[in-house]
Amino acid sequence: MEKDHLYPKVTREIVEKRAALAPEIMDAWSQFSKAVFKEGALSEKTKELIAVAVAHVTQCPYCIRSHTKGALRKGASQEEIMEAIWVAAEMRSGGAYAHSLVAVDEIIKNQSGQ
Repeated sequence: MEKDHLYPKVTREIVEKRAALAPEIMDAWSQFSKAVFKEGALSEKTKELIAVAVAHVTQCPYCIRSHTKGALRKGASQEEIMEAIWVAAEMRSGGAYAHSLVAVDEIIKNQSGQ
C-alpha cells in the first residue's frame, strides 16, 4: 500500500472540515498547543526537539514532519534533531527491555512451581 493512501496529504479542505466538525474543541486544541510550545522554563527549540523525539515514539508521520520543521525554524541543527531521534529509539526499545522483567519473573515463578 502506498503511503499516500495510508496517510492523506494535508489539504486546506481536510483541515477546515476537521475544524468545522468540532470548532470549540479545535479552538481549545489550538490554544493548548500554542501554550505548550511557547517559551518557558524550556526553550522553544528544546520543546520542538522533545516533540520530534515523541513523534517518533508515537509514530505520527504528520507530527514528525511538522515538529522537524518547527525544530529547524527554532534553530535546531540537523545533528540535534537526529540525536533526539536516537534518544527516542533508545527509549522505545527500553520499554521492551524493562518489561522483559515481567516475563523473566513469570519464568522464575513457573520454574519454582508458584
